[in-house]
Amino acid sequence: MTRDYGAWINMLSHQVKKRLNATLADLGITGVQSRVLHYILEHCQQGPVFQRDVEAAFSLSRSTTTNILQLMEKNGLIRRESVARDARLKSLIPTEKAVQMDKQVHICIKQTEAILTQGISPGQLQVFAEVAQQMVHNISGW
Repeated sequence: MTRDYGAWINMLSHQVKKRLNATLADLGITGVQSRVLHYILEHCQQGPVFQRDVEAAFSLSRSTTTNILQLMEKNGLIRRESVARDARLKSLIPTEKAVQMDKQVHICIKQTEAILTQGISPGQLQVFAEVAQQMVHNISGW
């Protein structure tokens, strides 16, 4: 049986999530939370990071992002601080716990990437990245 492209993407996504969730379980964080945490840590150095930034970076709905951030806040990974110019806006501030955890998260992501790309040439990876980017562009214009 031949799988369609969407099925291959879904299967690959599921396997990556499964691997990340399993390897990060000891830290008490999911794969999605790890990527969001890494994003916040990386971008808060250039200025405040808001929920809408996370939504845009990961193409997540507002409710999904809210749930992820609430759990991260509950687990002591981030704080939300009101912004002086607009009390409705909450800046996402990583905690010391998040900073400590980021190195382990980064190692886990790098290991997963190494396993994922094993036996694939740099040229093939470049083509894959270009095709995946085009597919995201195609589907988001739907």
